[in-house]
Amino acid sequence: MIIQNYALDEWVIGKTVGQDLIDASTGEIFANTSSDGLDFGEMMKYARNTGSPALRKLTFYERGNMLKALAFHLQSKKEKFYEISYKTGATRIDSWIDIEGGIGNLFSYASLRRKFSDKPFHVEGEALTLSKNGTFSGHHLLVPKEGLALHINAFNFPVWGMLEKIAVNLLAGVPAIVKPATVTSFLTFVVFKEIIDSKILPAGSLQLICGSANGILEHLTFQDVVTFTGSAETGKKLKSHPKIIEESIPFNLEADSLNCMVLGEDAHPKTEEFSIFINEVKREIIVKAGQKCTAVRRIIVPEKFVEDVSKSLSTALSKVKIGDPRTEGVKMGPLASTTQRNEVFKNLEILLKESEIIFDKQNCDFDDNIDIDKGSFVSPVILLNKNPFKNKKTHEIEVFGPVSTIIPYKNLNEAIELSKMGKGSLCSSITTANDAIAKDFVLATASHHGRIVIFNKNCIKESTGHGSPLPNLVHGGPGRAGGGEEMGGIRGVMHYMQRTAIQGSPTTLTEITEIFQPGSEYKTPEIHLFRKHFEELVVGESITTHKRTITESDIVNFANVSWDHFYAHTDATSLEGTMFTQRVAHGYFVLSAAAGLFVDPAKGPVLLNYGLDECRFTKPVYPGSTIYVKLTVKEKVNQQKKNDEDIAKGIVKYYVEVFDETNEHVAIATILTMVKKINQNEI
Repeated sequence: MIIQNYALDEWVIGKTVGQDLIDASTGEIFANTSSDGLDFGEMMKYARNTGSPALRKLTFYERGNMLKALAFHLQSKKEKFYEISYKTGATRIDSWIDIEGGIGNLFSYASLRRKFSDKPFHVEGEALTLSKNGTFSGHHLLVPKEGLALHINAFNFPVWGMLEKIAVNLLAGVPAIVKPATVTSFLTFVVFKEIIDSKILPAGSLQLICGSANGILEHLTFQDVVTFTGSAETGKKLKSHPKIIEESIPFNLEADSLNCMVLGEDAHPKTEEFSIFINEVKREIIVKAGQKCTAVRRIIVPEKFVEDVSKSLSTALSKVKIGDPRTEGVKMGPLASTTQRNEVFKNLEILLKESEIIFDKQNCDFDDNIDIDKGSFVSPVILLNKNPFKNKKTHEIEVFGPVSTIIPYKNLNEAIELSKMGKGSLCSSITTANDAIAKDFVLATASHHGRIVIFNKNCIKESTGHGSPLPNLVHGGPGRAGGGEEMGGIRGVMHYMQRTAIQGSPTTLTEITEIFQPGSEYKTPEIHLFRKHFEELVVGESITTHKRTITESDIVNFANVSWDHFYAHTDATSLEGTMFTQRVAHGYFVLSAAAGLFVDPAKGPVLLNYGLDECRFTKPVYPGSTIYVKLTVKEKVNQQKKNDEDIAKGIVKYYVEVFDETNEHVAIATILTMVKKINQNEI
């Protein structure tokens, strides 16, 4: 089987015989791949000149729908991926994390499109008034970078590693070149081929290099972004490449780290939390045979519970059957390659100079049908470091496999210090039923960990676990973990966009951003705004209402209807020492009265009131005050039909300014209305 590359929208076989790819369980050579002959410079030009323009012209909604369609397509092919995944040494559960976890990322980022407007660009935050009279304003605009994303991925998650990254750059409007680790690239190749065969993505959106990519960094430009997942040592070498430095190219490093799991002092062996801890540690050791960047390397436990943890964990691991993941009953497979196995043994020898073995292969349940010498099998190994403040190799050497070290502590301050000795990790966790302990640990260690999970009986049933990063939360960590971050919802998308501060008159910024900026010139519509369909409304169109004088009866009646009898509205004798000179109208009454002024009551395109944002009551309204309203189209947000029977519609954000008789603001708000479209056939 020849594993091909994908360049310039064509499948390419390397010109020479390349690297043999091996079944991790049997040692059988079943494939070969080479990148010899690929022109990396031309691949990058193609991404920039073909893929980038095609993606950049799409709106966030269109890009999100593209991801959604791709996710459904890959989901329909997942069983094919599982069969190939076994050759990487992954069990069904391991593969589920890799395959369906990766597809889940596509779904998650497809849904994230709703956090953006239906535009190719994104406007961030609120407008800023930069001058005394309001004629000069500023805002932040984000546009897709005009380069490409180069993803250099690790061997341990050949599907998830690719999909979790491309989901983000594609939603941002940036094409990618994917470079999976060659040793497991055969699985990436199978999934990638389905992506291309689906014809969902525009030309130039994705390219694939399965063989060596030596020299590829030389062709980067300042508009590109590089992401790397793998060892800290390799990551540092790539990050310090002259091209990265000269061009100031964003480089996101997500490195393997010495993650820790902490058992709280309150979680004694008879508690539910103790059992939770043992189960979570066991899972982190055996899933992917410990080949996870988030797997537990340091097990930090109270000194008084070391023996209990050692026995319980050893018992749990002794019941895990190790073998070919295609064999029924096998719960842990081999490492991905013999190279990786040798690396594990080499680093284990270093740790053994300062720690002792609690559990190893002599206590394991190996399947009788496997040939350990041919496969890449390694048993779980549990070590004990009795003097962790002196013997520091535990905090410096990572064994990227099923090897973890138990570390004792005397009190919470010691546990905190020990957790920090890893000098930065992707994740840590603490198992405790005591929220005060949890708070102290989190606040004292958050500076050293990219993610912290708190386990207890209240959340364990629905918890995603210590080692599972989630699309909407940041995945990354400080120090040894690389100092970068991936995913993180909107945060992740912005890594592939350029944030630019724009300054000018509010009217000009309104035209650029397609969002009404306070102080901008108003546009006069020919009919009431509530008589217009979604497509007909124009940002900046505004109406000014007739006026209404507020009376004491209004205030009393609203108090009786709402049951809001706050003293400032109902008891004039209690106002001494307050900011009010007489009974004041309820803020929500003022807003309700404003709605009565600006609403056009007859049936029309407006379907319903959808919500309220950014409401402020800026000046007291007393009996005798006269108010009027200026209603302005602030922003239009497209909505997609859920099905053919659904009404085609969009959300219109209206900027509501309520003035009194002195023409001063008394209230400002943004209201959202759901407005029908003219074209009901629109998807």
